[in-house]
Amino acid sequence: MKEFIDYILQFGDLNKQQTDLIMSKAKTHELHKNEYFSEAGKIPKYVGFVIEGIFRFCYYNNKGEEITHYFINENSFVADYQRFEAQVAASEYVQAVTDCKVLTFSKKDWDEISNTILDWDGISAKIEKKCLLDSIAKRSPLVSEDATTRYLSFMDEFPNLVNRVPLSQIASYLGITQQSLSRIRKNIR
Repeated sequence: MKEFIDYILQFGDLNKQQTDLIMSKAKTHELHKNEYFSEAGKIPKYVGFVIEGIFRFCYYNNKGEEITHYFINENSFVADYQRFEAQVAASEYVQAVTDCKVLTFSKKDWDEISNTILDWDGISAKIEKKCLLDSIAKRSPLVSEDATTRYLSFMDEFPNLVNRVPLSQIASYLGITQQSLSRIRKNIR
């Protein structure tokens, strides 16, 4: 999985023996649309790297409404990382929006990599930081922008998701109704 190795090499130097070790611990999982990678109330089993497909982080508010918090697509890590590391129950769902193929690492294998590769903790900390900063950068403008601007920003940030994600999930992510999103889309064509 060249994309995965290229991705992690952005965060530190690893030799062939180290990347081979990492790849020997990776398992390929396929999830069908709407299956969960991780579920609220359960301890996350894996950290993964998305080879194909789209995931979303979502939760249910106090009214029982499903809220999409974030999207993850190809060549990105997908995990409730803090809860995976701490081995405590997740508070959000990580759901496949499309059929997905993911390289996964169990907690045991992730820890084994960490115990074997000297700077793996530093590399994984940099990856976690990048994922967190990307999430904040993509979510922050949504607080202060009007609905049309939020949708245009979404199209800029996630250009390959617009036609692959259900409108209801995009609307939820943007904090608007599906009807409002349909009007916005109609007006900007």
